[in-house]
Amino acid sequence: MSCSHESPSILHTLYLQHIFSNAHIGLILLDEQASIVSISTAAAKILGGTPEHFEGQNIFHLFKNLPEDRQLISKRVFEGVTVQNQAMIWYNGQSYYELLVDSFPLIDAEGQQQGAYIFIKDVTNIRSLENQIHRSERLAMIGQMAAGTAHEIRNPLTSIRGFLQILNKTLAEHNMTREVEYTNIMLDEIDRINQLVGEFLLLSKSRETRMEKIYLDELIKQFLPIVENEALLYGIEVKTESFANLPPVLGDKELLKQVFLNICKNAIEAMGNKGQLSLSSQLLREEQMIRIDIMDTGPGIPPYVIDKIFEPFFTTKEEGTGLGLSICQRIIHDMGGKIRVSSKGYGTTFHVCIPYLDA
Repeated sequence: MSCSHESPSILHTLYLQHIFSNAHIGLILLDEQASIVSISTAAAKILGGTPEHFEGQNIFHLFKNLPEDRQLISKRVFEGVTVQNQAMIWYNGQSYYELLVDSFPLIDAEGQQQGAYIFIKDVTNIRSLENQIHRSERLAMIGQMAAGTAHEIRNPLTSIRGFLQILNKTLAEHNMTREVEYTNIMLDEIDRINQLVGEFLLLSKSRETRMEKIYLDELIKQFLPIVENEALLYGIEVKTESFANLPPVLGDKELLKQVFLNICKNAIEAMGNKGQLSLSSQLLREEQMIRIDIMDTGPGIPPYVIDKIFEPFFTTKEEGTGLGLSICQRIIHDMGGKIRVSSKGYGTTFHVCIPYLDA
């Protein structure tokens, strides 16, 4: 039996090679002129290229058009100053990143600075998770409020509406047209309040999710006529791919139908008087989910809005409550799935992912 022992220097070299090739954290090594001696694959990806593209380039020349407070590394590092947890948003021409950057001077045994090195931590997903947690906390708080107050609001509203209907009828019998119009407006506003209270009750989880085996082709046949009738009023074309060969999903049929109807209705209203609404699916075998894509050809959602659309009470509609998509997200999360949205300036796609069962 033989064994080989690598020398410490070879192990050290292998260790550094593996770190720069495989580590998820971004690493950049600079010489005393701020030229890139070595850059990890993760760092090169964040910057928007490959290690070969960046090695040998001066990091300050590379991003000379950026203002000083947006530079990846401060010139103070070459004066021996350590900079830690510098937060920045970085755009490489294709993707946005939220970063925490640490910069350290590289000092030799004689105390002379020979260069610097940078650690780049991509915290984009962590921030996204934090936002989801905050959103869930807000939904839970609203749910608690709803459970305690919704019925108390609805009961007196029912009495008020009943007396208003009697008054409306009496006014109509006396041909008091203007007063009838006023009472009709009041009845419409009461109905709006009732709708809002109903959405609060949904957020309060007053209805338990009933999980069952659902075949998507059957579910879509049930709600598609409703969507097509709505689309017809707006001159919207509806296209659907076949869902017949998909495995069954695990979820609540009525609530899932509500999610699809809500998203389709929003898409139709966003497109105005013409456009196309498309429904398609994709099997995500690694995640054991089916992704249903609901795509419209509307004007799209601006970047500064897209991160807020699932927040309670956020709406761009004049008469919207801002709870519809929050409820959709809660429903899908309760089924073990997830819901995402993408928009690139023209058209919007909602991606609804739901766990599937082995048929």
